[in-house]
This record gives sequence, C-alpha cells and structure tokens, in this order.
Amino acid sequence: MSVTMLQGNCLDILPTLDTGSVNCCVTSPPYYGLRDYGVDGQIGLEQTPDGFVAEMVKVFREVWRVLRDDGTLWLNLGDSYQGSWGGYKQKDRSNVKNAKAFEGKDWRPPTSNKNQSLKSKDLIGIPWRVAFALQQDGWYLRQDIIWSKPNPMPESVRDRCTKAHEYIFLMSKSPKYYYDQDSIKEPTICDKVWKFIDSSDKQRGHSRRHAGFNGRYAEKLAVDGPPESKNKRSVWTVATQPYSAAHFATFPEKLIEPCILAGCPKGGVVLDPFGGSGTVGVVATKNQRKAVLIELNPDYIEFQKQRTSNIQINMF
Repeated sequence: MSVTMLQGNCLDILPTLDTGSVNCCVTSPPYYGLRDYGVDGQIGLEQTPDGFVAEMVKVFREVWRVLRDDGTLWLNLGDSYQGSWGGYKQKDRSNVKNAKAFEGKDWRPPTSNKNQSLKSKDLIGIPWRVAFALQQDGWYLRQDIIWSKPNPMPESVRDRCTKAHEYIFLMSKSPKYYYDQDSIKEPTICDKVWKFIDSSDKQRGHSRRHAGFNGRYAEKLAVDGPPESKNKRSVWTVATQPYSAAHFATFPEKLIEPCILAGCPKGGVVLDPFGGSGTVGVVATKNQRKAVLIELNPDYIEFQKQRTSNIQINMF
C-alpha cells in the first residue's frame, strides 16, 4: 500500500485532488487557540471561534468534493476555554513548536472576542459548533463518538473536573454510505452471562431457556448459542499516545483504526488533510489501505516518512 505525502496548506492542495478519488477522510484539525506550530497560514489561531468554524467549513467543503458519494468523514476535535489559549503568554513562547519563527515579531495568541457572547472561562463548544456548521453545509451528522482517555492530561483546575474526553464525529455525504460494521464489532460478554444464568437454574432444578431471559431471544440463544460479538459502542476508551520526536500528542493508532476499517475497504484510499506526524498513513498501510496526507509544516513530512517506512502489514 502507498502513502502519498503532500506539503502545503490543505486549502491549496485539496483543489488539486481528483473529484471522488478517496473513500473516507479521517482527520484531527489543529485545535482552536491551543497550539502554534510556527508556520504561516496555519488554521487554529483565528481571532474568533466563528472565524475558526468558517475555515473548517471551507476545508471540508473541498473534502466533500474529493470524497466518493458513499464516503464518510471521521472528524476528531477537542474543545478549549475562552481566555486560556493553551497557557501562552506574549513573551513566553516555550510552547510554540518553532519558537524561532517568532523572533523579532510582535506575536500574540488570539484574544479577540469580537461579535462573541463568550465570557472568560466559558467552554467554547468548538466541536459542536463545527459539527453543526458542517451539517448546515450539507453533511449528514450521523454520530458523535466519545473518545474516553484513561490517561488524560493533568489539570490544576479546582472548579471543574479534569477533561478526559474528546469527540469524533461520523459524517457522510449521503444517507446511505460505506460502513463495514462487522470489521469493528466488539466481543460480547453474553456467553458468560448465559453460563451464569444456566448454572444458577440447574442448581435450583429447573431451566428458563425457553421461558425467560427475554422470550424469543432466549429461544434463539438455546438454538444458536450466544453471539460472539456485538455492534461497536459509541464510547471508545483509548489511551493517548505520545510521539517523542514531535514533542506533542498524536492520534493514537487504536483510536483511528476503527474509523479506517469501517470507513474504507481494503485497497481504498484514506485522506487526512491535517497529516501531522502521519498516524493515518501508518494505520492505513498496516490495514492494506492507501493514504493521502496533506501537511503544512515541512518538518512533519519528515516525521511521516520515518513512521510510514518498514510497516508490518496486517494480513487478516
């Protein structure tokens, strides 16, 4: 399988791709106001949330064009708070990926609140703002998936809980679309439950195989046995996965593997317009799919090349 890496602004690169040339898009855009990557033209440092949402609509309008009619979009977005901006200070740029890019420049994070009703410390609601804007633009908003993090970033806040989840939105161009539910089914615990019920009944000298345990479903279990798998649930518990070479948290491979397996057939093409360190390319290649990665920062292209070389392909 091949990984195509394209360096540049996705709003410039996407129009050069063929219409209907990819099966699905799996991506995580830069979060609003949380990090500066030291590259001109980057998305995420708009002056207002509305400005950020407008840029997202532009990007995914082009993604819509390059997707097949039965294609899907799997969009991961985190939220941010008004006035926090990732802890940046105008003269403290230690969090900036490429601090040299700002030497001699009067750079500051976005702090404008023009035309906004947001107050300091308000949760902005960026994921849902973007999701509703894309829905308004024509996308079908099919599902919100909760990414539950068992190892969230520690927070020193004392007036709310530590944030331990993000959203993945499943969107489609059409009401009917490619979705391989069997490829991501989860193991069921029904077999253990049934054995416990059956064992308890035998100890009492009777059986409820045909009389209880939800009527007809019990009869089906008696004939066919318990199912080995169940439809995947909408809460995905996946630990965050740091990538030391890039000094920032990347897409965990286990998080996006279900998106690629369910959204793209073997031999198909997965698009990531915000390629980052190349995790989509890695997972797509492992699972016998092709990938197209677009990345603004040329340094990250080198990360992608390193990570997508010599990958062990999953044959089953």
